[in-house]
Amino acid sequence: MTDDTDDAPDRSSRSGEPRHDEDIRRAARAAADGELVVYPTETVYGLGADALDPDAVERVFELKGRDRENPLSLGVTSVDAALRYTRPTEFAVAFARAFLPGPVTVVVERDEAVPDVLTAGSDRVGIRVPDHDVARALLDRAGPLTATSANVSGTGSVTHPDDLGDRLCEGVAAVVADGETPGTESTVVDPETGTIHRRGAMAGAIAAWLDDPPVEQ
Repeated sequence: MTDDTDDAPDRSSRSGEPRHDEDIRRAARAAADGELVVYPTETVYGLGADALDPDAVERVFELKGRDRENPLSLGVTSVDAALRYTRPTEFAVAFARAFLPGPVTVVVERDEAVPDVLTAGSDRVGIRVPDHDVARALLDRAGPLTATSANVSGTGSVTHPDDLGDRLCEGVAAVVADGETPGTESTVVDPETGTIHRRGAMAGAIAAWLDDPPVEQ
């Protein structure tokens, strides 16, 4: 983990200015080499690896100490990008376009490009499009990354890079820092079944949409 602290004011928050550009390039190169990275989102800090590389995904489980039966989500830059790796219904696409980018994980049918290890063998995968310019800039450069909180399983989510802890700092190749994040977890929802698996940010608006969808199911 590099220390970018200096006496100059930080003008790069969420703007993609030069300091972030270099951090993003470094993180994208690391992900391309199968290594793990930490990146900011509009919820908490995420732990990223090439989501289409089974070995890289396995390293995420190992570093977090996460149960292999507990799937990870797929982080992408947009709903359109998600369509390259998934097979959602038109109803699910309408839902996704209503709430993404945003603090929502949308569960849909996966394509064969998505490895079994990411989804714990399920035919469905959670799609995450963060409402955060720095995160999406990294995803744009690196391609799909795992979208899971940057913490050891069973411990609290990390909202500031200073709180990553030794295990995470030693286990990742790059950290893209952007100060404090809000800390509210994403809501996880399967729009095709109308199931909210985890209530988090925007849960009320999501429930209202599902109760009276503006499109036909």
